[in-house]
Amino acid sequence: MSLATDKPEFIPPKQNSGRLRAIGFAVLAHAILIAALTWGVGWKRESSNAPIQAELWSTTVQEAAPAAVEPPPPPPAPPQPLVEQVNPEPPKAAEPEPVVDPQIAIEKEKEKKKKLEKIKKEKALAKAKAEEEAEEKRLEELAKKKKLDAKKAAEKKANDTKEAKDAAKAEALRKANLERIKGLAGASGGPQATGTALQSTGPSAGYGGRVIARIKPNIVFTDDVLGNPVATVEVRCAPDGTILARKLIKSSGNSAWDNAVLRAIDKTEILPRDIDGRVPSSFEINFRPRD
Repeated sequence: MSLATDKPEFIPPKQNSGRLRAIGFAVLAHAILIAALTWGVGWKRESSNAPIQAELWSTTVQEAAPAAVEPPPPPPAPPQPLVEQVNPEPPKAAEPEPVVDPQIAIEKEKEKKKKLEKIKKEKALAKAKAEEEAEEKRLEELAKKKKLDAKKAAEKKANDTKEAKDAAKAEALRKANLERIKGLAGASGGPQATGTALQSTGPSAGYGGRVIARIKPNIVFTDDVLGNPVATVEVRCAPDGTILARKLIKSSGNSAWDNAVLRAIDKTEILPRDIDGRVPSSFEINFRPRD
């Protein structure tokens, strides 16, 4: 027995080492089998999903549109700087509110009301002043307009009056020319006459002597007078020579002589005709006691 134990080749191998080797070979074989099965299944799936290609022919030729190009991805955003977190300051303790005197508050409120009232008054005064100025301006413009209208009306009236005067003057001149034209054929004036009527309305140069010769025999006057005073009398007659009225227009200074002349005219009653066969409707004649 001692000999057997001294020689190692005669010692039987340990059972643990062979078992581990067998387990390792078994695990390796199973792994290879699983890998082979996995590869086979994947190859069949890829072969079944392979695309089928076919060629289609068309009678019209069309050109394909360009393939869509995907835009490049946006650049990555820059890293945000790390903001160091600052510990916030601890809240301050609330300060106690100051104690306000009620009387002071009342005074401040009164002062505030006074200021508001003052502002309101100033605004009201400014508004009233603006309205007053606007009214004054309006009245001033109205007065200017009235003055201008009155001036225009006066100018128009003056123009109308001037036109009316010019028209009346032209009409009078036209009538005078017509009368002059009418009287050219039968006018009785002398070569130096400047009138436009057919006959002169005044008496002739010798008509006064004829009238005095008719009236003087009817004068009754026996008083003595100094000098040779003149009594001027206006006489109005009818076309046939009948005396219609007489009036002393200038006294001789001797009332007896004036009355004697008037009585003589009344007694004469009818005056003689002038050389043209007419009796002037009105004329003046002088009477002197020594003529």
